[in-house]
Amino acid sequence: MHKSNPDGKSSLPGAAPSPRVIKKYPNRRLYDTDTSAYITLAEVKSLVMDAEPFVVLDAKSGDDLTRSILLQIILEEETAGVPLFTEQILANIIRFYGHAMQGFVGAYLEKNMQVFMEMQQKVAAQPKGMTPEAWNQFLSIQGPVMQTMMGTYMEQSKTAFEQVQEQMQRSSEQMLSAMGIKRQG
Repeated sequence: MHKSNPDGKSSLPGAAPSPRVIKKYPNRRLYDTDTSAYITLAEVKSLVMDAEPFVVLDAKSGDDLTRSILLQIILEEETAGVPLFTEQILANIIRFYGHAMQGFVGAYLEKNMQVFMEMQQKVAAQPKGMTPEAWNQFLSIQGPVMQTMMGTYMEQSKTAFEQVQEQMQRSSEQMLSAMGIKRQG
């Protein structure tokens, strides 16, 4: 039988731990139930950077606010320092809200980001603790390897787009079929 500890964590041997629960109070403060302490948005960002699973819940209603907090972190990052997204990218993303392609764009971006993260993990598996100069030298030596990896990434990105396109076509055909309309040609 499955047992939970008082903190809600799974006690099954080998079971994946439950996500860390952070409660958001009306005063905008974040309370980490694991450490029994208030934390900052910067500390939540550290959890993301450490790939620590967590969920942010409204302390009063229990609503999941994780996406909202993640968007808040992105907003802070975008307004401080060097932004990741250009105005053109942001405008294009906004244009897809409410558009028939919204769900497919999200799936395409998610697949693309997953492929990119896998590629980054391969690069990160290189020797740790290298100085920026050593990295530059390493990358210059690895130029052809990096070009091959980027080529692979672009090919996987193209494949991901084609998969999303095929999924969209199948969904359209199923919807039209359900409406009694047959595809011509």
